[in-house]
Amino acid sequence: MADGIKGWARLIRATRVSYVGLGWALRNEEAFRIEVILVVLLAPLGLWLGHSGIERAVMMLSLILVLLVELLNTAVEVVVDRIGPEWHELSGRAKDLGSAAVHLSLLQVPLVWGLVLFG
Repeated sequence: MADGIKGWARLIRATRVSYVGLGWALRNEEAFRIEVILVVLLAPLGLWLGHSGIERAVMMLSLILVLLVELLNTAVEVVVDRIGPEWHELSGRAKDLGSAAVHLSLLQVPLVWGLVLFG
């Protein structure tokens, strides 16, 4: 560890910076805000529709996956933007791949829910 923080202090610091990141995403990323709203709306429905703990967990995890992938995509975009504003093929490709990952994470929600509810 470069900063020398260990044990509980490290865990507390990691938790704090995680919430800083979530707050930044909520304030600055419209896509993340929209996805959070969808999770807030769909989570109670999934908890109600799932017949077992496993079904409810799978449905909830499919929603959380979208938020995770969106945060990782945003991290890629921020790093690419930090490198510089000029266009570069690899920067564009990195952003496109992140966007594709978000798209696939969104597609898996109705697939998972459909398989759980109708499969």
